Amino acid sequence: MSSRTVIRGGLVITASDEIHADVLIEDGRIAALAASGTPAAEAFTAERAIDATGKYVIPGGVDAHTHMELPFGGTFASDTFETGTRAAAWGGTTTIVDFAVQSVGRTLREGLDTWHAKAEGNCAIDYAFHMIVSDVNDETLKEMDLLVEEGVTSFKQFMAYPGVFYSDDGQILRAMQRSADNGGLIMMHAENGIAIDVLVEQALARGETDPRYHGEVRKALLEAEATHRAIRLAQVAGAPLYVVHVSAMEAVAELARARDEGRHVFGETCPQYLFLSTDNLAEPDFEGAKYVCSTPLRPREHQAKLWQGLRTNDLQVVSTDHCPFCFVGQKELGRGDFSKIPNGLPGVENRIDLLHQAVVDGHISRRRWIEIACATPARMFGMYPKKGTIAPGADADVVIYDPHAEQVMSAQTHHMNVDYSAYEGRRTTGRVETVLSRGEPVITEREYTGHAGHGVYTPRSTCQYLT
Repeated sequence: MSSRTVIRGGLVITASDEIHADVLIEDGRIAALAASGTPAAEAFTAERAIDATGKYVIPGGVDAHTHMELPFGGTFASDTFETGTRAAAWGGTTTIVDFAVQSVGRTLREGLDTWHAKAEGNCAIDYAFHMIVSDVNDETLKEMDLLVEEGVTSFKQFMAYPGVFYSDDGQILRAMQRSADNGGLIMMHAENGIAIDVLVEQALARGETDPRYHGEVRKALLEAEATHRAIRLAQVAGAPLYVVHVSAMEAVAELARARDEGRHVFGETCPQYLFLSTDNLAEPDFEGAKYVCSTPLRPREHQAKLWQGLRTNDLQVVSTDHCPFCFVGQKELGRGDFSKIPNGLPGVENRIDLLHQAVVDGHISRRRWIEIACATPARMFGMYPKKGTIAPGADADVVIYDPHAEQVMSAQTHHMNVDYSAYEGRRTTGRVETVLSRGEPVITEREYTGHAGHGVYTPRSTCQYLT
């Protein structure tokens, strides 16, 4: 039996268009759009009708940077694939791309299989994987080719975290050369981890142990230096590069320069860098530990340059880097030593709403909102137009969004499995009302109607900005 749904009367917003249109969904996909009130729209028939009058009808969000159940610093990210994807749906995100981890001495395949086992049957929305490459050797390089063929087309490397995920310049170059051949995309955590470790050691020796020193030792210049080095290594390898969680204006300048030179270099930032700052890291009574993440929060003056980068397309994507650790029992592992605070913030539920607030505040346009949160991440990671837009043939991942509803963000009301909100008390305008994933209602008028196991694994093609 085929199933049909019609969404009537809303303003359909994609990265390229805004139109008052009715949307017909059939068997999990967008079947047709027609201008509201026209004979074509009135001819749409369906078992289920959703009234979107006065609301936006937008594509489901694509969060291309999450870490569910990630082991880090002797503990695990507090959201499972079940709780994390449910929270994502509450926030209007219908696809996540999470990071499978290769352990040093193990194969990529073992890491990928481990993450498949964590996610399968547990996700409320669709999901895909990037691969963290921690151990570059001849076998790893061969495996990269095989993973690209099966739809894992992006590989993350770290210039930070010596002894854990760190790759040296030679290992990075070899992986980049391989990706230049196999069509994969290298994603880079660009911070000079060797230099940072020296500064950490010196700070602790001086008795500087509070959370705020996390931001002070991870200097913006060391993010910029690593970004520059990654860009030039990619240039030598003839490979594209995607720099994750860009936080510093100096790093944005490196990306802008490379793009002005015509390089295939892309940049991502996150809501925490757009809305939070070192003021949060400096909160008293160890509260600043809630905001410890890497790259770190920066002084407020960096925010204007990040917004500018999003407007000028020197930054293309806003992802969350969702990696939550509870304040009690997890963040507290770093009391007396900021270097032991697990790095990461919760945010998968907040991204769409915070970026809509940026529309309200005049930082970006409505179409740019959809572009950086839905369409570009889908294109960047080989899922467009199946994901990231509302068009005939696309998956019916659709959000009915009330642009006028007001809310106050709080740990009391969010759905992430973490005991604090990074945005506690923040008032925002705009709220998700109903979410469809492949045509099935996951959130229905602010009630959760989805279930674990609805979400399916989504293999990806290569970066669609390089074809």
